Amino acid sequence: MRARYGVPLGIAAVGAAGLVYSAGFEARSFRLRRVTVPVLPPGMRPLRVLQVSDIHMVSGQRKKQRWLRSLAGLRPDFVINTGDNLSDPEGVPEVLDALGPLMEFPGAYVFGSNDYYGPKFRNPARYLYEKAQGRHGLNGNAPAVGVVHNPWEDLRDGFEAAGWQNLTNTRGMLKVEGVSVELTGLDDPHIKRDRYAEVAGGPSGAADFSMGVVHAPYLRALDAFTADNYPLILAGHTHGGQICLPFYGAFVTNCDLDTDRVKGLSTHEAEGRRSYLHVSAGCGANRYTPVRFACPPEVTLLTLVGRE
Repeated sequence: MRARYGVPLGIAAVGAAGLVYSAGFEARSFRLRRVTVPVLPPGMRPLRVLQVSDIHMVSGQRKKQRWLRSLAGLRPDFVINTGDNLSDPEGVPEVLDALGPLMEFPGAYVFGSNDYYGPKFRNPARYLYEKAQGRHGLNGNAPAVGVVHNPWEDLRDGFEAAGWQNLTNTRGMLKVEGVSVELTGLDDPHIKRDRYAEVAGGPSGAADFSMGVVHAPYLRALDAFTADNYPLILAGHTHGGQICLPFYGAFVTNCDLDTDRVKGLSTHEAEGRRSYLHVSAGCGANRYTPVRFACPPEVTLLTLVGRE
């Protein structure tokens, strides 16, 4: 009997242990990552930007809320929120409470699909199937029907009451101790809400520094920002792959970005130009797949310095 069932039982035990680790420990093992990006005009003082992404707040996630509140101690120059704050229609008050101390700093935001719509269970294998078929989000898939609508208007009102700028297919400007930063944002390409034509044309020249902001790093958005000569693009959405294989990396990005750039700092080229791209692995997960493996949740503090 041992010879017949020992191996399958052993595999099941390893799988169960991995599930307990990925859901019970790693998904709650929040990290701060620091990155230096040489994008500012020479001679300009460094800027410290805190990027928060993919919180996917579910009501009752107290540890996540406490950790997010503690980040105000970093004293960033400004905060960029790259969307998917919600994974629960009841989560808006807890998102606003968790980000409350950070909203004392200048900031701006874009929304992701999970800010607009409530999540539903999906077989994780579908991400691999859709990748093989070249299908991502609504880009090639049938529009979602019967979805839950999240109260994103309440989230928007809370952010704007604190002075954070809404970058939904528009531009904004932050003033940081005498330095002007122009921000050009897009609504979420994952659900085809991006309208780059409304913000096209590149940096206006009215600011000391300009950057692009988008939730999902689809290539059409990255190409447009890069071709318009934005030196830096911030995005989220990918969760860093969420379930990764040690020494291999991510299997999927949930968009058409390649897995080599699923998280962290890289570059993007289009029409002979090059931009820095930073993709946050995010600090949450869909409430129906609350696991992470070899990809801990994170927030990133980017220090922007002068170009070499």
